[in-house]
Amino acid sequence: MAWNEPGGGNQHDPWSGGGRRGGSGGGNGGGGNNQGPPDLDEALKKFQDKINGLLGGRGKRSGGGGKPGGGRRNTFALPGLLIVIALAVWAASGFYLVDQSERGVVLRFGKFQEIVTPGLHWNPPLVDEVRMVNVTRVRSLTQTQSMLTEDENIVSVEISAQYQVSNPRDFVLNVRNPEVSLENALDSALRHVVGGTEMIDILTSGREILGSAVSSRLQSYLDSYGTGLLLQTINIESTAPPDAVQDAFDDVIRAREDRQRTINEAMAYANAIIPAAQGQAQRLIEQGQGYRESVVAEAQGKANRFNSLLTQYEGAPGVMRERLYLDTMSAVLGRTDKVLVDADSSPMMYLPLDQLRSGGKSGQGGQNNQDANAQDIDPQLLERLRGQGQQSSRSSSSSNSTSGIQREGR
Repeated sequence: MAWNEPGGGNQHDPWSGGGRRGGSGGGNGGGGNNQGPPDLDEALKKFQDKINGLLGGRGKRSGGGGKPGGGRRNTFALPGLLIVIALAVWAASGFYLVDQSERGVVLRFGKFQEIVTPGLHWNPPLVDEVRMVNVTRVRSLTQTQSMLTEDENIVSVEISAQYQVSNPRDFVLNVRNPEVSLENALDSALRHVVGGTEMIDILTSGREILGSAVSSRLQSYLDSYGTGLLLQTINIESTAPPDAVQDAFDDVIRAREDRQRTINEAMAYANAIIPAAQGQAQRLIEQGQGYRESVVAEAQGKANRFNSLLTQYEGAPGVMRERLYLDTMSAVLGRTDKVLVDADSSPMMYLPLDQLRSGGKSGQGGQNNQDANAQDIDPQLLERLRGQGQQSSRSSSSSNSTSGIQREGR
């Protein structure tokens, strides 16, 4: 028979606890053999009984609703339990972990206490406040501003700054918002440097100088504010004139580049010409010095020779006079091709002395011609000419010895 049929003996559903609810109830009312899901109301009552047992009440109520038994209730047990639980939760919430790239700034009632390093730490909650600061991450800030230059021109500058936190305490305590302070300080430093620089320098060759000047000035600002920030690099991303004058400025830049290129070409030409001219000038100077030394040496030699001749002349004037006369005539007549024949001497056959002399001065061909001419002359004639030459030389020497006074007149 089904459990829900009328008149059936089993009037309990399969999920009820049998006869657990009522004090009486049929043949199966008090039995506990009908096992089903636990009753929520009964579980709640058991929990209340346990709590009452801890607080000094009865551990279990009677099924008939009898009066509770004797015993005094402990009024401090529940608050004590709650306090213990709260302390456990409070102590557990005080543990925290500091990452390797971070530092923890500990504030006790708002006052700086210490800086904690990476690792597991504990600080009392609600008493200490720990603020984590990343000290290894490189942060970046970029600004684009239009400002006046020294020559009252407008220029647009885009600048970026990379920085790190160097002092966590100053970063947390000294300034309310360090990033905003950095942005304002960067704007101030950039305007100060650009305001003292001409536009052409900012747009061309002065960008590196501009970046270094802004970096040093900005770091001094951050140190004076006590922000705890350290600049890594300052980069001038771009510099440009206003759009209205961009084309004209491009023309100026091209003209400046052409000017510089022409200057470089002229310098290259000068570097090639000047050393050659200096070398030629040095060569002429050395040639002049060599000529001067040769002339001076020649003059000194002549003077020494004259002094030597003077000494010899003082010892034998006649002999030196005759020698000088012969040397002079030899030097003068030795340069001409004419042949002089003494008409007072005995007649002699004319020889081609000019050709013989020219042949002697020539090379191998002249020597061959001279040998050929010598072979054409009769040997007897040559022998007679040698004898006449020796006789004439003896007569001339005797005449020179007797007529030395007449030749003095020459």
